[in-house]
Amino acid sequence: MTHSKNKSLSTRVGFALAGIAHAARNERSVRTQLVVALLVLALLAWRRPEPLWWALCALAIGGVLAAEMLNTALERLADHLHPEQHPHVRIVKDCAAGGVLLASLAALVVGAALLVHLFAGRS
Repeated sequence: MTHSKNKSLSTRVGFALAGIAHAARNERSVRTQLVVALLVLALLAWRRPEPLWWALCALAIGGVLAAEMLNTALERLADHLHPEQHPHVRIVKDCAAGGVLLASLAALVVGAALLVHLFAGRS
């Protein structure tokens, strides 16, 4: 059975939303990132910076959440295919976690620049 090939757009979006919901329910790191995203959006709504800052934050948030989703998917697949510890599986998982870390660090740079802009850069 094909999962999403040749399905309608609404069906494929439903599959994607189910994946996001699953990760949000079952992955603490995804829940943490969602809370941080909400806080950033609240800060943006409160301080109302230029649209460029909204775009930068959206890209940063989307990048981190996408990395978290891919990390979750890779970990689940690796655990399913090779449940026992294996050095190659560990490398795959470590690389996926490294991707999340890099995306998170980049998002922190965007967040720090936003804070400087909002609180130190304006009179």
